Amino acid sequence: MITVSLVEDDKLIREALNEMISDAEGFECIGSYGDCESALDDLRKNRPSVILMDIELPGMSGIEGVRKIKEKYPGIDIIMLTIHEDISLVFKALSAGASGYLDKGASDEKILESIKEICDGGAPMSYKIARLVVSSFQKKTESPLTNRETDVLNLLCKGNSYKEIAYTLFISVGTVRHHIKNIYFKLQVHSKSEAVAKALKEKLVDNS
Repeated sequence: MITVSLVEDDKLIREALNEMISDAEGFECIGSYGDCESALDDLRKNRPSVILMDIELPGMSGIEGVRKIKEKYPGIDIIMLTIHEDISLVFKALSAGASGYLDKGASDEKILESIKEICDGGAPMSYKIARLVVSSFQKKTESPLTNRETDVLNLLCKGNSYKEIAYTLFISVGTVRHHIKNIYFKLQVHSKSEAVAKALKEKLVDNS
């Protein structure tokens, strides 16, 4: 039997989910809350296998609720069930400890399937959310650098010295220094390590 609790401030949605889960074979809804504070208070004695959690809640947000629940009860798996498709919220929820992320348009079958999946060690996401996550990783920041500056930065990120960069690109060491000076200025950094960190973080170079 998979035990499930709900944290959802919309009473109609909460009751519909409660009924759906309770009617499904092999599932039991053991908790239903309108806010995180109530859920946290009850979890001390009424602990489910999985929590379905909304993000926008009165009082404590769903993301903060996830963080607090995972700190106290790391064995509980949490699936965000929300209308929000903002990639920053998706990453905040996952960083806080959520193991899955579904939009509220998901079918009853998809929700039940995702609960089973998370209990088996998976990380369920609805198709729309998964596409959003993948596209965010594929997105490359608009670079302020010229093609030659990007070449220099790419080699810098791979650990090449000024002399090695000059040899590879058939330019003088002085020209390499000039390019790096421009790179620092355009990226608003003051050292090689800062330039490399920013280049990798903002995907300004090919890190393959």
